[in-house]
Amino acid sequence: MTTDDVEFGEVKAMGSILNPDKENSFIRLANRENKYLFVDKTDFIEKTNKRLNEDNRFFAVTRPRRFGKTVTAHMLSAYYSKGYAGQNIFDNLKITNDEFKSSYEKHLNKYDVIYIDMNTIDWLFDGYSNKKQKAEGVNDLVDFFEYSIIKELKLSNEFSECLEKHQIENTGLLETLLAITQDLNTKFIFIMDEWDLVYREYRNDEVLQKKFIKLLKNLFKADGGQDCFALAYLTGILPIKKYNSQSALNGFDEYNMLSPGDYAPYFGFTEDEVANIVKSPNCKVSHHDLKSWYEGYKIKGVDIYNPNSVCKAVTRNECIGYWSGTSSNEEFISLINMNFSGIKDDIIHLIEGSTIQFNCRTFQNDMVSIENKDDIFSLLVCLGYLGCVDDGADDRTAYVPNKEIKTALSSLVKAQPWFNSMPVIERSELLFKAITDLDGNKTAEIITEIHNSPDVSLLTYNREESMVFCLISGLMWRTEREYECFRELQSGKGSADLIYAPKRNMNLPILLIEFKYGLSAEEAVEQIKEKEYFSRYRDGDYPNDVLLIGINYNPKTKDHQCLIEKLDK
Repeated sequence: MTTDDVEFGEVKAMGSILNPDKENSFIRLANRENKYLFVDKTDFIEKTNKRLNEDNRFFAVTRPRRFGKTVTAHMLSAYYSKGYAGQNIFDNLKITNDEFKSSYEKHLNKYDVIYIDMNTIDWLFDGYSNKKQKAEGVNDLVDFFEYSIIKELKLSNEFSECLEKHQIENTGLLETLLAITQDLNTKFIFIMDEWDLVYREYRNDEVLQKKFIKLLKNLFKADGGQDCFALAYLTGILPIKKYNSQSALNGFDEYNMLSPGDYAPYFGFTEDEVANIVKSPNCKVSHHDLKSWYEGYKIKGVDIYNPNSVCKAVTRNECIGYWSGTSSNEEFISLINMNFSGIKDDIIHLIEGSTIQFNCRTFQNDMVSIENKDDIFSLLVCLGYLGCVDDGADDRTAYVPNKEIKTALSSLVKAQPWFNSMPVIERSELLFKAITDLDGNKTAEIITEIHNSPDVSLLTYNREESMVFCLISGLMWRTEREYECFRELQSGKGSADLIYAPKRNMNLPILLIEFKYGLSAEEAVEQIKEKEYFSRYRDGDYPNDVLLIGINYNPKTKDHQCLIEKLDK
């Protein structure tokens, strides 16, 4: 539809709600010439087929922006809708394999589908609101949502006679669907994309929110309402809204970033799927770079990549931040600026590589009812800014999943007026200055301070890896923009534990760092010299000074030692 289709309270029948039949995002992907970028997840349909007309036929799968929500909804519409009958959309796709064939053929394009894209409904309502003449009783977005579906049902050749016979005129959506279901002995499939738009775009309109959830509750929980649907599928960013810690739609099975259940492989691209993309001769970016930038969402033991970012990186032959540009990031900024004690420190530590434990029990699944830091971390996981590990029950551990998100969060945090006054930022500057001043004692003192901080003291500090984490987190805010950081980079006769190489500034020193546990800082520096880790920076065109840095941790005294030498040119 366009705004021209809404005229004086009339919505013209365009097949966008009832039994869609036009090309959509899934069909375009399945038909694209660059097949290596099409990841076939049509076996998801087999899982939805098993829910048809069963007690668990109502379910919601929610995930962050640009994680394939609409493509999946379009796939289900293309499969179930009578409007696509005879189009052979799924030929040669996974769902037609022998193991799925019987179920696939039984349900292919056999249902009357009601497909709702709430973004479109919201956009059309804006145009409708500007009309001088409006339909009676259509005063807000929820009214318009209900009215739009009823209008297409009435204009349908299949249902118009039935509704005229029952004199369905100024009745609600549930009564309209019941009349059709009972008279024609049919059931609908209901698919809603961006179901949570009301809770995001109208986040402060509690009256509208309650009216919307009441409408859905009537459809899917009221007597008779459940009989109208063979299947209902909701997707969006936020899980289903809760009131007083109880879901108003508790008849729906929910799967989200906090609790993905068995649907984890369908939340994004899996490791194997990205490996297949990389195998194509058309792919010019490495699996390693894709993994570093876009993977890291550990969902029920499954490594998930952001699918939109992977496709853009492969298309553009460039791994940069794509996901962060899909929204204004206002949600994140408002959350970290909330007056909850320690939230700013927590976010900074997460960006540095720490983890934060939280409990998602009190999260009300909206963007307004935020009562504590646990709610903030729950929301950030749902929005995709954080990944999480399920620790059992309602306990989770949050972390920054990958380089793309880390880069985005770093930029957002640095733009905040409080950033430079944060102690951790000042400490990063002091650590870098101590190193470049060749002050081993001060460097060791600051590393010990980092080691003794709450975030790091939780680590098992019994190996060099823990010291590496301390130094990387300590230097991050000072070096992020000007340095490339390499772990175990081959150089000379071995691999240096850690190397910081300036990106462009020839006046900044190269930092070659070797760690020892229970030995000495002197031995660490001697190893750098013996193995000639500095050779790549002397054989090439590098005018920079090179600093040799040895760091040791003594498990008996619980002290760090540091020795720093400048390499002779």
